[in-house]
Amino acid sequence: MQTTFSLSTIDWAIILIYFIFVLGIGWALKRYMKDSSAFLEAGRSLPAWVTGLAFISANLGAIEMIGMAASGAKYGMMTVHFYFIGAIPAMIFLAIFMMPFYYGSKARSVPEYLKMRFDEKTRGFNAFAFAIMTVFSSGISMYALALLAQVIMPLQIDWNIMGIHIGEFDFYLMVSAVIVLVYMVLGGLTSAIYNEVLQFFLIVIGFAPLVFIGLKEIGGWEGIKANLPENMMHSWKFTGSAGANPLGVEWFGVVMGLGFVLSFGYWTTNFLVVQRAMAAGSMSAARKTPLIGALPKMFLPALVVIPGMIALALSNMGELDIPLKAGTNIQDFDKVIPVLLMRYMPMGVLGVGITALMASFMSGMAGNVSAFNTVFTFDIYQAYIRPDKSDKHYLKVGRWTTVVGVLASIMTAYVARSFNNVMDFLQLIFAFVNAPLFAAFLLGMFWKRTTGHAAFWGLIGGTISAALHHGFTLPAGGSIGVKGGFFGLLHTYPSEMAQNFWTAIYAFSTALILTLVITLLTKKLKTDDELKGLVYSLTPKIKDDSKYWYQKPEFLAIIVGAIAIVLSIIFW
Repeated sequence: MQTTFSLSTIDWAIILIYFIFVLGIGWALKRYMKDSSAFLEAGRSLPAWVTGLAFISANLGAIEMIGMAASGAKYGMMTVHFYFIGAIPAMIFLAIFMMPFYYGSKARSVPEYLKMRFDEKTRGFNAFAFAIMTVFSSGISMYALALLAQVIMPLQIDWNIMGIHIGEFDFYLMVSAVIVLVYMVLGGLTSAIYNEVLQFFLIVIGFAPLVFIGLKEIGGWEGIKANLPENMMHSWKFTGSAGANPLGVEWFGVVMGLGFVLSFGYWTTNFLVVQRAMAAGSMSAARKTPLIGALPKMFLPALVVIPGMIALALSNMGELDIPLKAGTNIQDFDKVIPVLLMRYMPMGVLGVGITALMASFMSGMAGNVSAFNTVFTFDIYQAYIRPDKSDKHYLKVGRWTTVVGVLASIMTAYVARSFNNVMDFLQLIFAFVNAPLFAAFLLGMFWKRTTGHAAFWGLIGGTISAALHHGFTLPAGGSIGVKGGFFGLLHTYPSEMAQNFWTAIYAFSTALILTLVITLLTKKLKTDDELKGLVYSLTPKIKDDSKYWYQKPEFLAIIVGAIAIVLSIIFW
């Protein structure tokens, strides 16, 4: 297998055209960014098909393209749990039950909804926690882009500037940051959304040939089965005990940790994805957004998980020169996609594949930065620092916040380097932030008695619980530090993902119990009138504006759910 190569003129031209197009979108939209709503909310004017593709594309960054391929090589077919049980049910729930609260309340962000439902301190805690999470998530995408460039375009950089060493990885990190910064400062959320739609089509076009060629070389699905352990070829069959499968999690951990806590916590409370639905032009379009995104989401394992399994099978056959061994956590699984691109893609097509990867990584960065600047501007700066300034002032702050978000992401990109699978790192972040938040949302939306004091202390207790569990446990082979064990070692998990699932379960359970108990001990401060539109039982029934019955969100939700069930059975 070739390990070094030079891109052809055609490949470079494709990459250059993409970057010109991306920056051109930002420049074209600059003249429309006249107020903070246009810059940070896209003016709530986009059609459902655009927000639907952007909804799924915002999640289609390093998480999907590098993390899911790496997980395919590390955990095998069990990775599809992140789709069929770890995404689709939550996306249906978001569309049918939660979007009416978000969109109907006219909240500009998830933290702002928390203020309306609970109180200011609950909003403030979540705003700061979410801001930290988006910076880490953006850093993961930045790390992935720098890693890709380092593998496929080695420059042998070794600079020393004012005593600071700058190598190849550092250089590419800075370049990726500058490009995203430029088109985000120019075009805001609208620029990010349209680039996400472009990125979706690039990924499908760029990665379909990779899968077909890889399957052909290895002998199709039977060839993969012949070169991988049986427990990597099934999603549910070996979940009877944690030690029987490569993920190291029994069925309860999968269902509760991923299928309920992490899944619902991410898809229903993460402003990064909810923000796309809130940019839709109507309530119906906003509710359809997650469902439209769910349709391609279910088939993405073919583009991202299967390549990881192909890479592992090739490695077991001695066909790849970077070792990948099932069940270990010492290999760099994040290099799976770059290595396969180098192996299979011919001249010209390689440029499309690389461009698709770069698009996905930059989209991930831009999506997180756009969510960061909205939350910081509205929920931190306007709420606590300068509350009564002009809209022009907040537009300016939003642009400067974009700069700060990108700079902070550079630092978190270096933290991501300590993990051999960025998906492991990302789920750890979600366990700390989204798991306790989902408990507050669940009780707050469906139990009108829930109080702001209870939600606030539930969030704090859940976060502390996550820190304690993580601090007393380690994944097998992990070293004390970012991966845990900093309070001592009480338990060792078979994998990082197993540790993440149980961290999320402890965080959610603690937050739920605390919120429940404290609610019963405190007075309800908001009247039913104040909670109208914010609590399910007090919200008027939605009048859907779909013209035909088959256009209604409920019908689309049934179709999506049925397809997910069928796919789960096929890959049992």
